Amino acid sequence: MEKKYDKILMKAVALCFKPYLKPEEAMIYCNLGRTQLNKRCEEYGIYKNESGYYKKEDLDQMLSGRPSVIELKSKQVRMKFR
Repeated sequence: MEKKYDKILMKAVALCFKPYLKPEEAMIYCNLGRTQLNKRCEEYGIYKNESGYYKKEDLDQMLSGRPSVIELKSKQVRMKFR
């Protein structure tokens, strides 16, 4: 019989190999709460697909620490007006 810990571990490993994640799985993958995840996804321009799943590749880009598209565009606009 599998222990609860074993099931949790198997689920965590499975998350690493899935190309699309449910919102609850995305919260676990990103280690963020629901509102924090929504805020960061909006900031980076990441949206759910028609089925309600997040693309893991987009979440990886968000977690990489690179500046968001919105930040880059705002810096360009500021430079134009100086």
